Amino acid sequence: MTRKRSGGFIETLAGFIVDKRNLIFLLYIFAFVFCIFSMNWVVVENDVTTYLSEETETRQGLDAMNANFVTNGSARIMVANITYETAEQILEQIQAVDGVTMVTFDDSPEHYTHASALFDVTFSGQTNAPETLAAMESLESILSGYDLYEDTLIGYDENALLRQEMTTILIVAVIIIVIVLILTSRSYMEVPVLLLTFGAAALINMGTNFLCGKISFISDSIAVVLQLALAIDYAIILCHRFSDEHETRGARDAAVVALSKAIPEICASSLTTISGLAALAFMQFGIGLDMAVVLIKAILLSLLSVFTLMPGLLMLFSPLIDKTQHKKLLPNIYFAGKFAVKMRRIIPPLFVLLLFGAFYLSSQCPFAYSYNDLKTTKMSERQQAYFKIKDTFGTSNMVAVVVPSGDYEAESLLLQELESCPEVKSTMGLSGMEAMEGHALTDALRPRELAELVDMDYEVVELLYSAYAVEHDQYGAILEGLENYEIPLFDMLLYLKDQLQENHINLTADDQADIDEMFSLLDTAQAQLQNENFSRMVVYLNLPEESQETFDFLAAMREIIGKYYESDFYVVGNSTSSRDLSDAFVTDNLMISVLSSFFVILVLLFTFQSAGLPVLLIIVIQGSIWINFSFPTLMNDPLYFLGYLIVQAIQMGANIDYAIVISSHYQEKKKEMHHKEAIIHAINTAFPTVFTSGTIMASSGLLIGNLSAQPVVSTMGNCLGRGTIISMVLVLFVLPAFLVLGDSIINRTSFKLKGMEARTKTAAGTMHLSGHVRGYISGIVDADFEGILRGQLNAQISTEGQLMEEGREANE
Repeated sequence: MTRKRSGGFIETLAGFIVDKRNLIFLLYIFAFVFCIFSMNWVVVENDVTTYLSEETETRQGLDAMNANFVTNGSARIMVANITYETAEQILEQIQAVDGVTMVTFDDSPEHYTHASALFDVTFSGQTNAPETLAAMESLESILSGYDLYEDTLIGYDENALLRQEMTTILIVAVIIIVIVLILTSRSYMEVPVLLLTFGAAALINMGTNFLCGKISFISDSIAVVLQLALAIDYAIILCHRFSDEHETRGARDAAVVALSKAIPEICASSLTTISGLAALAFMQFGIGLDMAVVLIKAILLSLLSVFTLMPGLLMLFSPLIDKTQHKKLLPNIYFAGKFAVKMRRIIPPLFVLLLFGAFYLSSQCPFAYSYNDLKTTKMSERQQAYFKIKDTFGTSNMVAVVVPSGDYEAESLLLQELESCPEVKSTMGLSGMEAMEGHALTDALRPRELAELVDMDYEVVELLYSAYAVEHDQYGAILEGLENYEIPLFDMLLYLKDQLQENHINLTADDQADIDEMFSLLDTAQAQLQNENFSRMVVYLNLPEESQETFDFLAAMREIIGKYYESDFYVVGNSTSSRDLSDAFVTDNLMISVLSSFFVILVLLFTFQSAGLPVLLIIVIQGSIWINFSFPTLMNDPLYFLGYLIVQAIQMGANIDYAIVISSHYQEKKKEMHHKEAIIHAINTAFPTVFTSGTIMASSGLLIGNLSAQPVVSTMGNCLGRGTIISMVLVLFVLPAFLVLGDSIINRTSFKLKGMEARTKTAAGTMHLSGHVRGYISGIVDADFEGILRGQLNAQISTEGQLMEEGREANE
């Protein structure tokens, strides 16, 4: 009697996927075409301050400024190796350029030193306005014969630069990955299958990013490389499963069985990665949620590609895979396991001591919250110019003060008090802007003073004052006499401009020229410094962008401003952004550390059904994180805080897989041999997987770190590459010693979940068995067997096989 095997849901689903592969290919082609177009719909946010919490002063102040003011383009232009006389000639040339409204230059050390001149240029249009771009091109053309350094955002497209860098990085990464895959694959034609599977997932991920609404430049630039590094394992698992099954089955059945076995295995593997990334979503700094959504989506789409596209590709390439098989290229590393056994009583205590030191050093890590002063291995022309100007003239730390408008006297007193502070270099506001002949825009003038100032008939000016008083319901000024009626010059000029435009009043050519000059100044002041809701003042500090002294003075500034304004005022700048990010970092760091560890422990707890084993794995990976972030302390190299937060989450979620692979093999081998022998074989069996995944992750990270000029991206890449290498070393040489020494703890803390035990099945006749079998069998066995047999044996054993009896090789 023959019983036909009926597969479960997963195997039925696998059969459907394999049999409908041509339909699936067609659906993927449609998806590719759609994604090629939808990639252009993605909106990229280049300003990281956009992701600050709505409760922070910086975010509120930026919102107020963006809604009420226009910020014109500006540039710091340094010309080196010139005399002061030449600098004055250049000044005149810059001032004559259309679109340039103001140039600041004098003979002070702040603008001329060591045969170098620094020109602070302000343009009439916004940063990316066509007239501003044209003016900047004219300046570059005029100064093309000099040693020129430009620090400006005009014409600078950071997102385009990043995409260009990532294209180069991806090409180099693919070359390295191909080499690694060839070393660890069983057939040369497995490599195209893996690359096609990943390419499909990457393209669909990029093409669906528009569903997120807006993504950060960080997620947009590095997601494809990180997706490759994080998800290539899933394709490798299925590929190896297919190779194993294809040894005894046809291509179709091998693909079905391999997929049915790989789905639960790959899903379990991906859970730790997704758990680590999910912790980023709980950050106060919104960029964590942005990266979590994009990267988790990338992982899920990679799973979809592996489960639906790759089985068909394996079927398609199966004949070529069979023809291009090669011998094992990676060496055996039994020595690593023997080393772990021999050093099992020495390595763990030494590692614990190292952990204490690493924890202390990582806690002293010199974090940076602004990336302007971070140097990268590769630097753009703008970065090189910035550091050249900084080394020659120092930095310019500017903060904006936004206050309710209308009280010119309070503004004047506030600026005077701020200028008296030693931490303040200079200030600028309406009360400090000279209109003409020593009068500031906010000075209140009587009719006769204004008539003399603008050279107009007193009677005309008096009539203008009367009309102003009537329109503003200030009839008392008319009744008391207009001689002492004072109106701020700024308000009167606005009123005069409106009257000239509404009544179409024509002036003489000379008067019109004077009026136009005043109105031009008025328009600039109104657009940048004041409207009906707020006034904006600019304060230049003698302090670095981020330091405790700077943060303390920001608090002192708020106290000073509070003397003149009770509420609704903001202090905004790179320094306030650094302060707000520093405040949020403490909470975010604790949140990510706790949640990523908790999520991963939860997954490991149910995976291994042991309370002790997950703790050992977490200790090793957490140790790799602390060691990784000890390097910035030892090298006194500032680390951008975002790199720390994101990389530790990725390390905990992704690098833990290396430890899981070794531990899984160790648990399996222990069923067949002594635990000391088990660890030797487990490390050797797991090494190709760890080597493949780790090398791809490390090379991807180091490529990003050394080929990207963007400081945030470069920092993340270097930390990820270094951290992955550390994790590989620890799981290969430290974790095994912990497993051997702590074997009794692992066994004593093991448990069984109800409903999770394998069910006992009874059957008779001819049947096909797949999976681990434990129990009594009576009959003829014809199968590849690897395991322990307790009882009597009377069977033929192939020449490749061996019979071991109580640890000794037995005779046939």
